[in-house]
Amino acid sequence: MSDDLKGASQRPVSFLHTVQAVAWSFFGVRRRAGFEQDVQKLNPVHVIVAGIIGALLFIAVLVLLVRWVVGSGVAA
Repeated sequence: MSDDLKGASQRPVSFLHTVQAVAWSFFGVRRRAGFEQDVQKLNPVHVIVAGIIGALLFIAVLVLLVRWVVGSGVAA
């Protein structure tokens, strides 16, 4: 592992801040200045974990929504 990656993975930014940044990126409403700031501050391991959790939550919400619509008879 290179020194840059080791240093990046030891950044002291909170996981909550990382989750917020990932959530904004899911919606696609992130300013370039905010993105540049996140690249400098966020821990890449936190970003990967938050992205996987966000994707799993998104899929779960979609599955529940589809089950609800099909179960209610609206989609018939």
